[in-house]
Amino acid sequence: MRMMMKISIPIEAGNKAVHDGSAQRILKTSLEALRPEAAYFYTAEEGRTILLFIDLKENSDMPSIGDPFFQGLNARVTFTPVMNGQDFQAGMAKLARLSEKGA
Repeated sequence: MRMMMKISIPIEAGNKAVHDGSAQRILKTSLEALRPEAAYFYTAEEGRTILLFIDLKENSDMPSIGDPFFQGLNARVTFTPVMNGQDFQAGMAKLARLSEKGA
């Protein structure tokens, strides 16, 4: 299932991790393992923020995927199911078929 993984890193923890090199190691390892469809990096009120669009094979993978960010960066991590354009079109086609059956 396609998921948006939002990683919010508090400013102080992020600064420390950048200076000691752990931020770069955690990101490199995670990006190599997760192979995200897309990755975006930006600043937000909570600090450094990363959006990764990943394919989550099993819901039970969430703890192991999030833990390096929790442990190493004191990050807040959320997972949100998302669709791309093809997924949306397929969903709309299913909705149309359901509507036809109900009419």
